[in-house]
Amino acid sequence: MKLTVFGATGGVGGQVVRLALEQGHTVTAVVRDATRFTQECEVVTVPDLADTERLQAAVAGSDAALSGVGPRTSKDITAASTATRGILAALDAAGVRRLVAVSATPVGPVPDGDDWFNRRIVYPMTRRFLAGVYADLAVMEADLARSGVKWTVVRPPRLTDKPLGAYRTAIGGNVPRGHFLSRAELAHAMLALVTDDAAINKAVGVAR
Repeated sequence: MKLTVFGATGGVGGQVVRLALEQGHTVTAVVRDATRFTQECEVVTVPDLADTERLQAAVAGSDAALSGVGPRTSKDITAASTATRGILAALDAAGVRRLVAVSATPVGPVPDGDDWFNRRIVYPMTRRFLAGVYADLAVMEADLARSGVKWTVVRPPRLTDKPLGAYRTAIGGNVPRGHFLSRAELAHAMLALVTDDAAINKAVGVAR
């Protein structure tokens, strides 16, 4: 497949590019700063993700797009929604209809069967202290739901840099008793979901 990856210099986007190339896909990496990107694939530099014309050129001819774009700090409370609006406009203009994007576990509901720690500590604390970030991700998800693309949002818990291993998924909800996920596992899940029809227009929980 021909894939366009947004946020390719980030921890998630970089893993998506690496795994996609290993799987034999053709990849176009969209970056803000090409000096920070070292992988061997086509690179398109777009400093402003609201630049629909440049983004359209990056996605033209792609089978799907994957976005690892998200907030860098807790103060980035418009990063995900602003970038995704630009991406959606570019996909629409280029006629690309498949998008997989990263959200976060606290945007979704507490799943049935979850443990005490998640219910009483993780969800309440993260939703309180990162309220702006999660509100922005919720706006992003709403924008996707109103769009004409076949979208999937992936909701991981806290991310680590551990290698790829076994993980669980829950289409339409969050994974119960899920506390961690590596960036490599998140990237693997995102690539698998590109061709999973059951995940179209759904949120998918992913966790160890």
